[in-house]
Amino acid sequence: MKTLVLGLGNPILSDDGVGVRVAEAVRASLPPDVPIDVCELSVGGLRLMEHMLGYERVILIDAVQPGDAEPGTFRRLSYAELACLGPTQHMTCTHDTSLVTALEMAQRMALPVPREIIVYAIGVQDVESFGEDLTPAVARALPRILEAVLQELNISTQKEETHGLT
Repeated sequence: MKTLVLGLGNPILSDDGVGVRVAEAVRASLPPDVPIDVCELSVGGLRLMEHMLGYERVILIDAVQPGDAEPGTFRRLSYAELACLGPTQHMTCTHDTSLVTALEMAQRMALPVPREIIVYAIGVQDVESFGEDLTPAVARALPRILEAVLQELNISTQKEETHGLT
């Protein structure tokens, strides 16, 4: 199954970069012969949808607006749940459309949209302060989030490995 892992966010806006950090750790954890693409983006809507075309399965990792979830917690959402609950931090844009709307449009145009979309929505505390450091609660959650994504990909890990997350 052609799979893409997409970490969303801005790595210089504190917790907003959590999706990017997890994607980087996923890439570092993958065996060299595993046919899984990993990418980091800071786009939403139509541009995000365009990156997903041609893949059968996409795993999105993104921050949830501060206050929508406890910092450091995460939820695994299906595409149907995402469509009902609303967007995460980067899956919509005020100058664009939401990812859900963009994918519906692509489907109507018979574009090769993914059959399966899974979202890991991570509760964050600060997405406005400039800096590359995550807040402590979000930083402590990185190994658990990485483990969940690797299990989703059927990649086994060793508990003592940190996969470059600190």
